[in-house]
Parts: sequence; C-alpha cells; structure tokens
Amino acid sequence: MVLTMPETQTTSERRSSRVFTRIPVQAKGKNLQGRKFRAKSQTIVINAHGGLLYLNEELELGSDLVLINPATEEEQECRIVYLGDTSDKGTRVGVEFLSPSPHFWGVEFTQKDWTSSAPSSPAN
Repeated sequence: MVLTMPETQTTSERRSSRVFTRIPVQAKGKNLQGRKFRAKSQTIVINAHGGLLYLNEELELGSDLVLINPATEEEQECRIVYLGDTSDKGTRVGVEFLSPSPHFWGVEFTQKDWTSSAPSSPAN
C-alpha cells in the first residue's frame, strides 16, 4: 500500500529548515468535545515556525493549542495547521507558532538565505 502526502507545501516554499528530532513537549488546549486536556508528547519534526507531533486527542484544524517545553517551561501559543495519520502513537498534528519563536525548541536553524545568497567566490 502506498500512502501519499497532500501537496500543500513544497520544500522550496518552506520558511525554515526542518529538523527530524524527538523533543519532549506538553500540549494543552480543548478537544472537539470542548473538554480541556493536557498531554505529554514528543516532536517528530520541528522548524523555527512550529512542528509536527503526536497527540491522542480529537482536534480540529485551525484550533489553538499551547505547547510547553518542559526543559525550559516556556509556553508557546500555536494553531493546528495539519491533521495527519492516526497510529498507536496518536494523530500526527502539525502546529504553527502564532508569534515567532525561533528559540522555543532550543535548536538553531540555518537562515534560508545563507545558501542562496552566498558569494560564489571565497572571501579574502
């Protein structure tokens, strides 16, 4: 069986580098039934503008979540921008930060213009 991802965003349209890494995170928000939840999870993919993680909650595209980085106790408001496959780990949920937070994950991301505007000859 072949599964295909919807072509909603190509690599050339990305605002920042993606990093495939597992970072412990907590999520809190309201599920489809309107009940508040707080869940421990871990990331699948992160970038400077959000990430992809597993959650065992029924959620709605476009709804808001708060992510908490347990290492720093920093909280970041997010919007659900993608709901993917469901497995024994939960549903893959893509989130986008509501305000820029490049240091939330504790990872430095490469600036996208470093490779495209780098001089072709070495600097002296």
